[in-house]
Amino acid sequence: MVNIIIDGKSVEANEDATILQVARENKIKIPHLCFHPALKSSGSCKLCGVEVVSAKGKSVWMLSCILKPKKNLVIKTNSEFVKTYRKKTFSKLLNMAPDSGRIRQLAADFNVNIAPPPDGCIRCRLCIRVCNEIVKAKALRMVKIHDITMVGARPGHCIGCGTCANLCPTNIIMVDDQDNVRTVSIKGQIIGKLPLERCEGCGKMYATSTFLKHVEQSTGLHPDTKTHHHFCSSCIKLLSTRATTERERIKK
Repeated sequence: MVNIIIDGKSVEANEDATILQVARENKIKIPHLCFHPALKSSGSCKLCGVEVVSAKGKSVWMLSCILKPKKNLVIKTNSEFVKTYRKKTFSKLLNMAPDSGRIRQLAADFNVNIAPPPDGCIRCRLCIRVCNEIVKAKALRMVKIHDITMVGARPGHCIGCGTCANLCPTNIIMVDDQDNVRTVSIKGQIIGKLPLERCEGCGKMYATSTFLKHVEQSTGLHPDTKTHHHFCSSCIKLLSTRATTERERIKK
């Protein structure tokens, strides 16, 4: 047995053990992922690194799952030196597994501030701009949630037109029509759930009543607007083709 110093405290350690094992026996927490007591240590994840201070005061980063105790060895497990290396190591692991909940939880347990998980949104703001400038529903905006700036909804403003979903370059905005109801969502979070109306021509459920009302209010004062009809795009195309054919027939 030898005496070592961990975080300023004298600890008795078995020379055949590793620093990680000694720390665990003394309830000193060091993050790790690739260590298992039934297997030989490999040092693969690099998370268990600690600061080893030499007699001359020089600091070295070493993996505690491999490092063996030596007489008067001085170890620091939570110094600024350790925190800097630890953050770099967590970041490297998350580059390989960005959605890993276990790695992110471990980082949180050790107060390591890391990049937010990918959510599919590239913050291009196309959805917000088209909703504000063209549709004019102003249903979307940038919001801050848990220190992360992301696209969010203004409650009660979505009219269910689906324009934002059509423009989204990463397809994280979804429009789903079921049971005569249109549901608009961003990464699974519902921002609008609206009833659908039937096309006057074919009877197909094609647009939300809120959207149709919005269109009527927006175009009601236009000089070329006479009567509002509720036709789906297929019926409008069909009626337009018939009207064009009829005009050509009359000209002849």
